[in-house]
Amino acid sequence: MWAPCPFHQEKSASFHVDDRKGFYYCFGCHAKGDAISFVRETENVGFMEAVEILAREAGMPVPKQDPQAQAKADKRTELADVMELAVRWFRLQLKTNAGADARAYLTKRGLDDAALERWEIGFAPDTWQGLWDALKGKDIDDKLILGAGLGKPSTRGGKPYDTFRGRIMFPIRDARGRAIAFGGRAMDPNDNAKYLNSPETELFDKGRSLYNVKEARTAAGKGQPLLVAEGYMDVIALQQAGFEAAVAPLGTAITENQLAMLWRIDPEPVITLDGDTAGQRAALRLIDLALPLIEAGKSLRFAMMPEGQDPDDLLKSAGKGAFQKLIDGAVPMVQLLWQRETEGKVFDSPERKAALDKALREKIKLIQDPSIRSHYGQEIKDLRWKLFRPQTGGRTAVARGNSGKWGKEPPYKASHTAKSSILVAGADAGMTEYLREAVILAALTTNPQIIEEFESGLEGMTCVDQTHRRLRDVMLRHAHAGPEMLREKIYGALGSDALENLVSQRHVAITPCIRNPGDAEMASLTVAEELAKLEAARGLNAEIAEAVEDLNGVADEGVTWRLSEAARAANEASRAAHGESVEYLVGDNGAHIDKDERSALDSLIEKINLSKSKDDG
Repeated sequence: MWAPCPFHQEKSASFHVDDRKGFYYCFGCHAKGDAISFVRETENVGFMEAVEILAREAGMPVPKQDPQAQAKADKRTELADVMELAVRWFRLQLKTNAGADARAYLTKRGLDDAALERWEIGFAPDTWQGLWDALKGKDIDDKLILGAGLGKPSTRGGKPYDTFRGRIMFPIRDARGRAIAFGGRAMDPNDNAKYLNSPETELFDKGRSLYNVKEARTAAGKGQPLLVAEGYMDVIALQQAGFEAAVAPLGTAITENQLAMLWRIDPEPVITLDGDTAGQRAALRLIDLALPLIEAGKSLRFAMMPEGQDPDDLLKSAGKGAFQKLIDGAVPMVQLLWQRETEGKVFDSPERKAALDKALREKIKLIQDPSIRSHYGQEIKDLRWKLFRPQTGGRTAVARGNSGKWGKEPPYKASHTAKSSILVAGADAGMTEYLREAVILAALTTNPQIIEEFESGLEGMTCVDQTHRRLRDVMLRHAHAGPEMLREKIYGALGSDALENLVSQRHVAITPCIRNPGDAEMASLTVAEELAKLEAARGLNAEIAEAVEDLNGVADEGVTWRLSEAARAANEASRAAHGESVEYLVGDNGAHIDKDERSALDSLIEKINLSKSKDDG
């Protein structure tokens, strides 16, 4: 037999069913399987449910495991029958004079007769034994009424009374379509419980049930996104607007079992929680529940409603288009995790940044899948970079807690091919800063395993050269990816010759850790030393800038003392390379240079000259 495929859109029939061999196959989308898999895919049900559907259509009983299981199944069937009687009775009461206020409320909420019929909405009159008497009039046993959660025994030894009184009634059905419970919305605004659910019974487990699960599963099977709202009215409003794959937990936070149910329907449900504080707290709690359970292709997305609104409110005020836009922009769970840990907080100290890192690490550790854990780490690192990245448009006291004043552009444009010697460079503070940054970046690129140790120092580097700034940014974002990946990222951002140009600069090439690549200990000492020198020099510049301002007022000894202390700190930092044993040469311009570094430079220049002489010869 041939027919248009039910699994994809097509004009000609490419779906083939071979009833003799018992399988189907689509030559268009390649869907294939047997009768059970066909029912599972088209009805979006599990294996046992598919078996039961086929058995029912064939008139065959599904074998039970044992007599006790049979008795339990029979009891559940009896309870479901009683629940159906209650559904019909509540619906009838909504049409009576007693239900006039309830009808008016539902009309105000936008539910017409068709919606009331579709959702089987009813009304429980504010009487003590209205439903009880109606069910007893049909010879229903007391134990079944009580067992279905429809009545409660009297504590005074009197007649049992109805569980629901003075409430609009929403039937709750399971994935097989059986009525298993009710949700009742109080008509009295002063009632302590605005919504009341049935107590847990043999039919109803609140933590394993979802409102509208059967219809939502069918709609999701046809390609609609699965939406999770908070309440009954939200689900109804979503369905009326065309979002038919909508469900709601039953008055509690989503449980692990409900999460498993959601994932069986859709691998990435969209959580559409209310925009109030309670809704946001529920979303954040859900993150902690879901993190240990997520797998590849199985996660959550979040669409937070505007403040003070739920999906019903948004649909009425802004329409379907606005809601669809919100769903399309639903954020992944990692974004909400980051928001929870950072929103409203100030990270103006190393201790606060470290506390953030610790909190995020603890959450990421909950993820069982190593691949997902790695991707979460990368995403968090990217988000952290965006939050803490150094200012590229100029530094301010607020941004870095520094009292100095920094211009928006560096005082010069450094060139990678500059011919000036170290002695000449020593006379130019801006050039000195450029040289130190170059050494730091070269040491880290040749020893990427130590980058994490110096992340904080890298983040604080001014990077007076644009190329340095871009290289630093790439290193901070991708150091964890490994040497090869880091090299690829640098090539992609700065070009294939970026590293070669950096390392080949004379003042960089003579650095011990560059002459001996792979010596991580030497590289670590070099980076620590150069960062300390940069910090000391910038501290001196900041004090000088402040002193200039202070001297415009009334000068005092405090100004000169601060300048002398800053100069002393800078001088000590500049001499910290090899302790007191270091020997210096003095250039014509008065600049000090390490004798060993000068010797290495002379040796390098001599080799270059020899090589040049040979080429000329």
